[in-house]
Amino acid sequence: MAPTLLGDVTPDMRVAQEEIFGPVAVVIKFHTEEEALAIANDSVYGLGGAVWTQDINRAIRVARGVHTGRMWVNTYNELSAHAPFGGYKQSGIGRETYLSILSAYTQTKNIFISLNEKRMGMF
Repeated sequence: MAPTLLGDVTPDMRVAQEEIFGPVAVVIKFHTEEEALAIANDSVYGLGGAVWTQDINRAIRVARGVHTGRMWVNTYNELSAHAPFGGYKQSGIGRETYLSILSAYTQTKNIFISLNEKRMGMF
């Protein structure tokens, strides 16, 4: 399949909602940052996303606002072997790579012990 760019796609189209396993990109028009976030989050998946901008404040707002497990700013698909990897929603459960995978199989508990005979704390 030749690389393909699909224009005039709307968020409700199947091509905007499902991954195409091939060299295909879609273009969905938007007018505001809020509209772009709503379009990006209108999916049952949330593996990764990217934003291109020269405005670092916008980059941070969008990166925080998009419901994905990984975001890139002014780049795409650069990976770190030490960064936890995993998606939101139906894009997976937990995180892969490095030590973060262990959290999917553990239960965390905090135990505080004082050997001081005087009571400490709030009570």
